[in-house]
Amino acid sequence: MFQLSWAAVVSWLVEHGIRILIILVVGIVLWFALRKFLPLLIGRTMVTIRGESKEGIKKRRDTLTGVLTGVGRIFIVVVVILMVLSEVKISIAPILAGFGIAGIAVGFGAQYLIKDIIAGIFIISENQYRVGDVARIADVTGLVEEVHLRKTVLRDLDGIVHHVPNGEIRIASNYTRHFARVNLNVSVSYGTDLDHAISVINRVGQELAVDEQWRKVIKTAPQVLRVNNLGDSGIEIKILGEVKPIEQWAVMGELRLRLKKAFDAEGIEIPWPHTKVYFGNAPGE
Repeated sequence: MFQLSWAAVVSWLVEHGIRILIILVVGIVLWFALRKFLPLLIGRTMVTIRGESKEGIKKRRDTLTGVLTGVGRIFIVVVVILMVLSEVKISIAPILAGFGIAGIAVGFGAQYLIKDIIAGIFIISENQYRVGDVARIADVTGLVEEVHLRKTVLRDLDGIVHHVPNGEIRIASNYTRHFARVNLNVSVSYGTDLDHAISVINRVGQELAVDEQWRKVIKTAPQVLRVNNLGDSGIEIKILGEVKPIEQWAVMGELRLRLKKAFDAEGIEIPWPHTKVYFGNAPGE
């Protein structure tokens, strides 16, 4: 009996074991080939958008690679499992039928999941934001760490990780698409010579733009755009300039530092809120 059973096992292994081994080997090869060749394929077939920087192209390629790799691996695992089951003479027809019935049942309760996936497809295909961008999504602002078909993962400045279902996203604001802008208001007192203040601001912006440390990230030097507002305590001057994506906050911080030092050296006063109090009759009465 033992000899017959052993012979049956050997016969089964010869007939089916080799096929199962081949299926598993092919699945493993496809698994690693997907990770190796998919980024190259995406890089060659991806349409380059006019004005897109090298960093932006890399972000989009990495995002597409991550999403498609995840979908491809799920597909490989499912196909390998079904082929192995078929090889051991387990009918996969009832399994597929069960999946269909379960899909219908789950479909009634998975409307939000389907909504998230459809929204995720549009987000990725339209290149609304990528991994590595800074974006405001569903009233949450942070660095995009992951983009999936179902959700987007953001990390804010406090280090808090936010998981946002794609179906909940109505407006997505990308702070780092193509280029970023220095948009800064600086106040000076009402007694300031505005022509002098504007010349000092423009000079500081030019000096920053040619500085060895900052010139690689600044596209156009920060310059005065206009006198923006006559405020309660001072006159606001608007400054604009273009920089590389995600660099605007660092450039604005350095610009504020240099403007404060230049204003101190030039005797230009930066105002602060103050209130005049009158006792008795108002002036002129």
